[in-house]
Amino acid sequence: MVGRAAGSEEVDSDLQQNAPQGGGHGVGHVPVLLQIAIDFLNVKRGGTYIDATVGLAGHSCEIAKLLGAPGHLIGFDKDPAALERARVNLQPPPGREGDWPKVELIHASFAEVEQNVAGSIDGLLADVGVSSLQLNDPDRGFSFQAEGPLDMRMNPQSERTAEQVVNHMGEKELANVIYEFGEERRSRRIARAIVRARPIRSTAHLAEVVSAAARTMKSQSKPSHGIHPATLTFQGIRIFVNRELDDLRELLKAAPRLVKPGGRVVVISFHSLEDRIVKDALRDGSKVGVYSVLTKKPVTATDEEIYRNPRSRSAKVRAAERI
Repeated sequence: MVGRAAGSEEVDSDLQQNAPQGGGHGVGHVPVLLQIAIDFLNVKRGGTYIDATVGLAGHSCEIAKLLGAPGHLIGFDKDPAALERARVNLQPPPGREGDWPKVELIHASFAEVEQNVAGSIDGLLADVGVSSLQLNDPDRGFSFQAEGPLDMRMNPQSERTAEQVVNHMGEKELANVIYEFGEERRSRRIARAIVRARPIRSTAHLAEVVSAAARTMKSQSKPSHGIHPATLTFQGIRIFVNRELDDLRELLKAAPRLVKPGGRVVVISFHSLEDRIVKDALRDGSKVGVYSVLTKKPVTATDEEIYRNPRSRSAKVRAAERI
């Protein structure tokens, strides 16, 4: 099991809020660390690039502008609703109709990137984690701040749901999920309360049960840093339901085989579990002569960006160049 890292709990709390509006062409949200990520990606006109988490296409739009007509942009997402929005947002803006790359959108996890991409690419970007599109829709079951079904699937076609985890998993296994993926120290107490309250049928009910079980302990000086007591439990269940960490490992395993020498791998992560996986993959690649690591330490948002987009507070960028 892994320990609990400072700052990891902030992400989902930030995402419960509506993101400020603005950003690039056709995009109604603010992409996190946009310019930093694009600079590290070092997009070459006419190249082939993968946005492994296309989402609402905030980063993809900027990549497309730099690629121009000879280029090829490939976007992956587990979520068909996100792909529909991305398809609209990635239409060429007025005046760029003749200088816009070929855009290919693929409904699949980025763990399956090698099965869907033939040949080599010039760069890969991944902005991992849950999106505001998913969190802001109560029917998707990601948010503890609204009544919704216990779903939490990024891909509505996948089999495992939050309802199955919450209502059918054994108490010990459930505590392990909450601790390992949510980094919640009170996981055993929370799991016990969930099992006793079964059946739990909605996100609001689950949040109520968790909140009652995870009340502040007097011995903790700063136990929750102001976050909702259900934040880490919801994070842990969501990561488990969507196999987020396993998929990230598969993507990073495939990256050296896909990216050409001189190409870049850039990953934006939001909590310590993701960041540790990225750091280790790039470091290990450097040791065997696959990568030149460009970020000795993760690059984080400026105070100005955090003010404009609170979600960026927990974001970290790591990047490497393929040797």
